[in-house]
Formats: sequence, structure tokens, C-alpha cells
Amino acid sequence: MDIVCLDMEGVLVPEIWINVAERTGIEELKITTRDEPDYDKLMAGRIRILEEHNLKLKDIQDVIAQMGPMEGALSFLDSLRSMTQVVILSDTFSEFANPLMRQLNWPTIWCNSLEVDEDNRIIRHRMRLHDGKKKAIQALKALNYRTFAAGDSYNDLTMIQEADGGCLFRAPKNILEQYPHLQIAETYDKFLEIIKEFLD
Repeated sequence: MDIVCLDMEGVLVPEIWINVAERTGIEELKITTRDEPDYDKLMAGRIRILEEHNLKLKDIQDVIAQMGPMEGALSFLDSLRSMTQVVILSDTFSEFANPLMRQLNWPTIWCNSLEVDEDNRIIRHRMRLHDGKKKAIQALKALNYRTFAAGDSYNDLTMIQEADGGCLFRAPKNILEQYPHLQIAETYDKFLEIIKEFLD
């Protein structure tokens, strides 16, 4: 049995925090997992910035409500799901992901959650597991799945390297230079081609 595991942001939908940064004018929020390998440090910084600017969960959800999948993502995902099982492994939060999953025809997603106070302020992020993407791949392999993983950021690398097959999708130059041995897809057609080769 095969299963394909995909990152969400930068692969199927635009980066949520970059959209928030552009909407609010807060440049610091443009830093993503493409730039910062330590996700806990990244999220602590984001929550601090939100507090400083009096931004609440609803403000971020309002930005997300106007986002949609990347061009070609839905067709790619529909084609992939017709060939094999797919699960999205994301470090995002269910409070952010649901509107985007609806637009992608409700694929399975494993992600994290946020703790929010009575004033709708984000207090902290709650990760299900440290390095949860890699551990998800390990668990699927223990269930006798043959796994393929793909993503674009530092927090995707351990799952890609743990999987039976994998590739980067539109990854930034710094990651490509550090991991030149990994396959790379720049288009959804090439992405599907790489996955088909694995499935055959």
C-alpha cells in the first residue's frame, strides 16, 4: 500500500503568514519555515508580534478567508487522490486550515492547534508531537505503508528523508543548495510525474 504525504503551505496553498504580513504591513511576519528551521522559535516570535500589534485569531482568519489554493493545486490534488491515498502533514493549525481544506475538497490533514484566550488572543501553539511530520511517516511505515513525502521548507526535510521516496516542491535556493541530492519539482506536472514514477 502506498501513501503520499504533502506539506500544505507553499505546496497547495500560499503561505498564510506572508499573506498576513502583506495585509497588515508587518514585515517580520514574512519569516517562514523556509527561513527559520526552529518552528517553536518561529511561532513564539509570531505570537509576540501579534500581541505587540493587538492582532487576534479572527484577524488572521479574516486573511485566510480571502485566500485560496495555489493555481493548479486543486487539479493536481484531485489527480493524485485518484491514484493513491494522500494525507497532508502540516505544522499549521486546525484553526487556520479548515477554510482552505474546504476549497481543496476536504483532503485528510494532520496538523496542530492553538490556545486562544477569552479575548480571542493567541496565547500559545500546541504541537501534537515534536518533529511530528517525521513521526507520522515512521508510523505509516510501521503500518506497512510505502511512503512518499514532499514539501518546500526546513520543517519538511526530516519527513522527506524518512520516507521511502520524496521530493522538494518549489523550494527556496538556500534549501536547494543545502540538499542538492533531493529531487525537485517546479510545476505540478513535474510533481505528478515524480510521484507516478514512485508509484509504478
